[in-house]
Amino acid sequence: MFQLTGQTLTRHGQQLVRYGAVRCVATTSKVKAAEKSSSPEPKPNQSFMMNIFSGKLQTSQLFPYPEPLNAEQKEYIQAFIDPVTRFFNETNNRIKNDETGKVDQETMDIVWELGLMGTSIPEEFGGLGLSNVQAARLSDISGGNDLAFTIHIGAHQSIGTKGILLYGTEAQKQKYLPQLSTGRVFGAFALTEPSVGSDAASVKTRAVLSPCGKYYILNGSKLWCSGGGIADIFTTFAQTEVVDPKTGQKKDKMTAFIVERGFNGVSSGPPEKKMGLKCSITTDVYFDDVKVPVENVLGEVGNGFKVAVNILNSGRFGLCAMLTGTMRACIEKAAEHVSSRVQFKRKLMEFENVQEKLAKMAMHHYVAQSLAYMVSGNMDLGSTDYHLEAAITKVFGTEAGWYVCDEAIQLLGGNGYMQAPGLEQFLRDMRVFRIFEGANDVLRLFIALTGIQHAGNQLKGLQKAMKSPLTNLGTVLQEGTKRVSRKMGAGGTDLSGFVVDPLKDSAKLCAQSIDLFNQTIESLLIKHGKNIVERQFLLARVADAAIDIYTMACTLSRASRSVRKGLPSAEHEILMTQAWCTEANYRVQQNIQRIHSGVFNENYKRMSMIASNICSHQGPAHTNPLEVD
Repeated sequence: MFQLTGQTLTRHGQQLVRYGAVRCVATTSKVKAAEKSSSPEPKPNQSFMMNIFSGKLQTSQLFPYPEPLNAEQKEYIQAFIDPVTRFFNETNNRIKNDETGKVDQETMDIVWELGLMGTSIPEEFGGLGLSNVQAARLSDISGGNDLAFTIHIGAHQSIGTKGILLYGTEAQKQKYLPQLSTGRVFGAFALTEPSVGSDAASVKTRAVLSPCGKYYILNGSKLWCSGGGIADIFTTFAQTEVVDPKTGQKKDKMTAFIVERGFNGVSSGPPEKKMGLKCSITTDVYFDDVKVPVENVLGEVGNGFKVAVNILNSGRFGLCAMLTGTMRACIEKAAEHVSSRVQFKRKLMEFENVQEKLAKMAMHHYVAQSLAYMVSGNMDLGSTDYHLEAAITKVFGTEAGWYVCDEAIQLLGGNGYMQAPGLEQFLRDMRVFRIFEGANDVLRLFIALTGIQHAGNQLKGLQKAMKSPLTNLGTVLQEGTKRVSRKMGAGGTDLSGFVVDPLKDSAKLCAQSIDLFNQTIESLLIKHGKNIVERQFLLARVADAAIDIYTMACTLSRASRSVRKGLPSAEHEILMTQAWCTEANYRVQQNIQRIHSGVFNENYKRMSMIASNICSHQGPAHTNPLEVD
C-alpha cells in the first residue's frame, strides 16, 4: 500500500496541512490485495470552493442557482410573512427592548403563539418545520426590524436547538424538541470559556464518568452564553476521558452534552452589559458537580468538537440572512434621504460620490443575499459539502452589513447619528456579528487552510502517480498539460457556458481570478510546505481572494437565473453583477500580487516587529512629539 510521509497537524482546533512527499512501499500484488479489502472510495467533494483550491471546476452546487422550494413550500412560508411583519410593526418595541435590556413577557407570549421559537423543528415535535431557505426568509424580515430581538430568539432557534436536531437520538428529540418548540422553554449553546475562545477544542470544563456508569459529573464554567440567564436546556461541551480501542491509551477528548437547568449545580451569572444586543440576555453559566445522565450525551463520546463545529457551520448562513434584512432597511433610509435632501441647490442623489456609495451599498446587499440563499438552498437540496461556502457567507455577510450601515449613517449625516432613524442601534447591534459564531479573523484562516489542505492532498495524489508514471500515464499527462496551459494562459477555466450573454465578459473575469488563484495556491504549497500554517499574512490574502471569487460566482449564477426567468429586476441585477465582478477581480489581483511581492513580504516583517514593540510597551511604542527626553 502507499504510505504518506506527511501527517495531518491539529492546531488551534483546526485541521491544518502538513505537506509531505508520498513514498511507495508496496509491490503490485500488495496493492491489488489492498484494493480488494479496502473500503469504497469516498464520495468526491462537491464544494465549488474546495475544488477551486486544487484547480478543479465543480459547478454542481453553483450553476444553476438553487430552486429548493416547490409551490407548496412557497405558499407555506408566504403565510408567515404578513403576521411576522405585523408583529414587528405593531407589537415588538425595538427602542423599549434596547432601553430595558429585555423583551417583555407579553411580546414573548405572542412569539411563542406564532410558532417562531420552533421554526426549524419538525412539525412532529411541535415546530413549523421550515427549511433552511424558508428560515432565511423570516430572518431577513426580522433582521430588518430589530437585530437584538432576532438574536434573542435566534440563539434559541439555531445553536440552542440545532445540536439536538443534528445529533440527538430519537429519545432525546422526543423529550426536548417539544419543550423547545412550544413548551416555552429556552435553549442555549454554551461553548466559550474564560480562557478558551476560538480554540474551541481546548475547553477546560470536565465531565467524569461516575463509578456506576450511569451519569457524568460535570464541572466548569462557560462565558458569554446567549440566553444563558433564561435557558433551561443547554448544549454544552466538556473534556472526557476516552480509551483508544486499538491501543488502550487514555486521552481527553471533547464530548457534547444536553444539560438541564433543573439538574442540581447549574447556575448563571448576572446579565452582561454590552455595546449592543441589549435585550438578548448574555450571561456566564456555571456547572458545579452536575450529574448528567449518560443518555444525555449528544452524539458520541469524544466527538464533541465535530458536534460543535457542525452546529456552527449549519447556522452561519443565518447571520448573513439576518443582515440582508438590516442592509435593506439601511439602504431604504439612505435612498429616501438622498432623494429628498437638497444641498448646493441639488439633490444629494445627483452627486457622483453619493451615487457611488449608494451603488456599492446595493451591490453588497445583493451579494450577501445571493450567498445566503445559495448556501441555504444547497443545504436544503441535500448538500453536505458546504463548510467553506458557509464560512465565506458568514465573513462576507457580517462585514457587508457593517459597511452598508456605516455608509448609510454617512449619507444621512447628522441625522444618521441620532437615535430616531435607528441606524445607530443597528450599528451597535451588528458589531458582534463579526466576532461570534466564529470570529472572522479565525474563519479566514479556516477558509485558507482547509482549502490548502485539500489542494495539498491533490498534489500528493499527483506525486503518487509520478512514482509509477507508466501505470498512471493518463493522469500524469492530463495534469501536466493542464499546468502548462495555465502557465501559458491557455486552456484555463471557462464559465461562459453557465451564464447569459450579457455576463460572459464578467464570467471571464471570474475565470481569470480562479486560474490566478489556483496557480498561487500551488506555488505557496511548493514554496512553504507545512510552514504555510505560520504564514498568516499570506493566508489572510488567500482567504480574501477566495471570498471574492465565490461572491463573483454566486452573483453570476443568480443574475443569469433572473434573466432566464424574466424577472423584473433582471436588468438591474446584470448591472450590479457586472460592476461587482469588475471590482472583485481587481481585488483578487491585488491580493495575489501582495502574496508574491517581495516588497510586501518585507513589509509584513516590519509589521511583525511593530506589533512586537507595541506589546513590549503595552501600548504605542512611539512618544508624543511634545515629550522631551
